[in-house]
Amino acid sequence: MITLIVGKKGSGKTKKLIERANEAVRLSDGNVIVIEKGLKLTYDISHQARLVDSDAYGISGADAMYGFVCGICAGNYDVTDIFIDSTLKIIGSDPEVLQKYMEKLNALAEQANIKITQLVSLTPEELPEGVKAVAEIV
Repeated sequence: MITLIVGKKGSGKTKKLIERANEAVRLSDGNVIVIEKGLKLTYDISHQARLVDSDAYGISGADAMYGFVCGICAGNYDVTDIFIDSTLKIIGSDPEVLQKYMEKLNALAEQANIKITQLVSLTPEELPEGVKAVAEIV
């Protein structure tokens, strides 16, 4: 299942992600992964979550991000939740690329039985229709 936390800059998306990630850590019997761009969430996310800096691995573009998430799922059978901050800064802002990326990620989430939550700096109205079809919008 894919969940998108959407809104423009300054609308409280990161705060929602932090709250959801920390709640997932509290409730999960497995591993919770938080992928961020840069090291800005270090003191906000529970130390029990695995915090990963996408910049440290040179992740840029939708294919690289998708492959990275696939690798996390393949290497850790007990991942229950993945949270991704700054999605558009990592994959780019092309609506068509975003839609294809979300469709592939949704299929992966269903196959691996994990919950994926992402921050997207767009309003619900700006999201492509295909994205709305595969994701829960918050």
